[in-house]
This record gives sequence, C-alpha cells and structure tokens, in this order.
Amino acid sequence: MERANLTIKEASDQLKERKISAVELTRAYLGRINALNEKINAYVTVDEQSALKAAEAADARIAKGEATPMTGIPIAHKDLFCTEGVQTTCGSRMLKGFKPPYDATVTTRLKESGAVILGKTNMDEFAMGSSTETSYYGVTRNPWDLERIPGGSSGGSAAAVAAGLCVAATGTDTGGSIRQPAAVTGITGLKPTYGRVSRYGMIAFASSLDQGGPMCRTAEDTAIMLQSIAGHDAKDSTSLNIETPDFSALLNKGIKGLKIGVPTECFGEGLEDDVRSAIDEAKKVFADAGAELVTISLPYTGVAIPTYYIIAPAEASSNLARYDGVKFGYRCENPNDLQDLYSRSRAEGFGSEVKRRIMLGTYVLSSGYYDAYYRRAQKARRLIANDFTKAFESVDAVLTPTTPGTAFKLGEKKDDPVQMYLSDIYTINVNLAGLPGMSLPCGFDGNNLPIGMQLIGKPLDEAGILRIAHTYQKETDWHSKAPDLSGIA
Repeated sequence: MERANLTIKEASDQLKERKISAVELTRAYLGRINALNEKINAYVTVDEQSALKAAEAADARIAKGEATPMTGIPIAHKDLFCTEGVQTTCGSRMLKGFKPPYDATVTTRLKESGAVILGKTNMDEFAMGSSTETSYYGVTRNPWDLERIPGGSSGGSAAAVAAGLCVAATGTDTGGSIRQPAAVTGITGLKPTYGRVSRYGMIAFASSLDQGGPMCRTAEDTAIMLQSIAGHDAKDSTSLNIETPDFSALLNKGIKGLKIGVPTECFGEGLEDDVRSAIDEAKKVFADAGAELVTISLPYTGVAIPTYYIIAPAEASSNLARYDGVKFGYRCENPNDLQDLYSRSRAEGFGSEVKRRIMLGTYVLSSGYYDAYYRRAQKARRLIANDFTKAFESVDAVLTPTTPGTAFKLGEKKDDPVQMYLSDIYTINVNLAGLPGMSLPCGFDGNNLPIGMQLIGKPLDEAGILRIAHTYQKETDWHSKAPDLSGIA
C-alpha cells in the first residue's frame, strides 16, 4: 500500500487538499491491518466500525474548514488507555473483556482533535516488560525481523507504526517503554515531562513514573501529536497546571550555538559497537549543524536500575491491589470463600512477570524492610535527579544511546529478568528524574536492525529536544526507512 509510510504532516496535507478522504485513508490502513496483523500481532482489538464512523465525521469537519492537524489521521492506542465501550486489557487476562464506561483524557483529546482510532495495540502485561513477550495475547513481532522483539512495553504501538498499520500511536513510558521500542523498530517516540500529559484513564503501573506520549515517524509528527494530548487536566492530581507551549515553534530554528552533553557513563562497557558507531556519526551531524558537543558526567547512572526496580514494583504492588476478583476484572470459578476468591483470581489472572514485581514491591514496603530498601531508593532517586540538574547548568540537552544494542531474538532474555531489565539502562534515569526524553533513529547494525539515540531535555523543554531531533532528521533519512513486508501478507 503506497500510503503505508505517510507521516501525520503528509496525511494531514493530503486530506486538506482533498487528494484523499479520511474514509479512504482509514480503509487503506484497515486493509493493511487485515493483511499483516496476524503475523505481527501489533493489535489486540481492531474497531473497524467506530474507525469508519470517525473517518466520516473527519471528512465532514475538513469540508467545513474546521480541521486540526490530527483530523482524519488513523492512529492506534496502547491498550491501557481507557476507551469507552472498547475492550481495554492492559495485555492481561485480568482485564480480558473489560470495556471501560469512560475515556481516558488522552483518548478524549485525540477524539476531539478528529483523529481516527483504529484499535488497541498489544503490550507487556500491565506495562511490565521490555519486549512485549509478557502479554496474555501473545508476543508482538518486530516488523524488521519477525523473529525479534519490538521492544516493550509499548511494543504493539511501535510495531504498528513501523509496519504502517497506523500513522501514529500512543504509548506510555515508566522506565523507557516509549523510547526503547521506538529505538528497536526505527521510529520516533517521546516521553514528556512528568505531568505534561494527563494520566487520567491511563491504567496505572507506577504512578510517580508513568507518562503517556506519542510514537510517530518523525520529530515533526511527534510535536503535532503532543500538541493534541498535552495540557492540564483537573481530573489528574499530578497534571501540571501550566500553559501548554507550541511544540512546533522551534522546529526550524536550527541548533547553532546549542550545547549537547555526552555523558561518559553511557558510552562504556556493554554498549554494542554498531550503536556506538552510529551515535558517533550522529555527533558529527550535530556538530556540522553548529551545536557544541560537551563531555559531561552523570555519576549516579549506575544506581538507576536498582533504584527503579525498588520504586516501580513498590508502586505496582499498591496499584494492582485493586484487582481482587470482586469489583471488576477476572474472577476465578467456584471460589470456596473470600480468601480463595482473592488468591485464585490473582494467581490465575496475572502472569509471571506481574506476580514477580508485585511480590518484590510488597517485600520492599513491608515492615522491617521499608527503610532498608524503599526509603534508600527514594534518596538515590534524588541524587539521580541532582545529576541532571547540575548537567543542565552547562548544556541544553543530553545525548545518549537509547538501548545498549538492537532488537534481540524472541525468547532470548525472557527467562533472565536481570538481562531483560538491563535493556532500559539508559532510559530509566529519565523517568526517575521526571524529565522529557525521546528516541529517534540514527542508523542500522550489521543485521539491518534499527539503532536509536536518546535526547534528554530540561524539565518542560520538549520543544527544545524536538528542535534538535528535527534538525537531525532534516540532515539524515534514517527516520524515512521502512521494513519490507511484501513477503508476509
């Protein structure tokens, strides 16, 4: 399908110029989903009827001259954004068949912008994973190599964008779950500043870390989509009550005179040579565009993973306590008593990775261990945030790899949780500090697998890192590459 690789900007322009209609565009993507999703498994639910109805409304809106840049754009939602009347599973048996009676704020805002929601994408169960292998609904495959992972937990959204099964998608990022899958599938993904995008109706994993954001082909698209979903929400107590800037305003300002920090801790042992080489080439592009590359230090980078894997499971154990088989969600059959109802519903409804994190989180919060683990982790979190505060006194943004390597094979790390957790070694500290971070494509390895690099910004400076990313993408074409899927339909 010739329209498989359209950007939001390209699709929006064609819709406004009446070169295509929203209904035609939506039917084209639905057809592609029908042809390819069985092999890739990017979608858990496809809502064809609602999508076509929304497309008809978008065409009417365009005809009246009332379109926004998102009007008529076929998108997908990660399956943890509540969508009224549409199954929302969070990748878990626990929520199989659950149809929320309301929309998440992100869902509402995209509907109000006129976007066409094609369906809900696969994900690691309750967003716990780095490979989309923990989903109750089966693994999602990387469109670049169907024997490899698409990253996680937003792997379904990443695979859908990379494979041309939607123009853009929503994701969530607790420790790298937008940026890591974006990197290994060759797309652009942004985790906004904590509180920039409402978490209302976004099923919680770790409340102080979770943040929703856009997954697109380009930095320009990312700015457009972020504009639609960002902003204060009175329904979310963690939502920042500040004015939403124009995220596209700085895109074409260039980067001459900007200082980009390169942390020594992120380019040492464990980084694959192909990734290092690709980022070295990217540094040259930035330098040629007038930016200054500055060596910096983030001394507490090494404690980010243990800190995260105390705080996140602790919050998860609290958030997931609500799934008890009583109010909603999975319920075991023929329980003997209330205790049996609780224990069997949770044992049967949750997968192994979720159980592992619930048990770990409950342990570190328990009497006698709270001070030894959780309190110390919160102190370490502050030290990690202080690293960035100090760094941003002398630089405008920070450049790191997004992941240590490219997409690994399905099953390769599933039985080794520690190795799996190391996939997020460069992304976790951004969540702990509440900063904006994004991944964008910067090359391919020897196996023709995408490589991503990460840009980290000052608090609330999404526009700044989008500016740097857009400048890079005007000088390179890695973001325009797409996998050849002609042989799997």
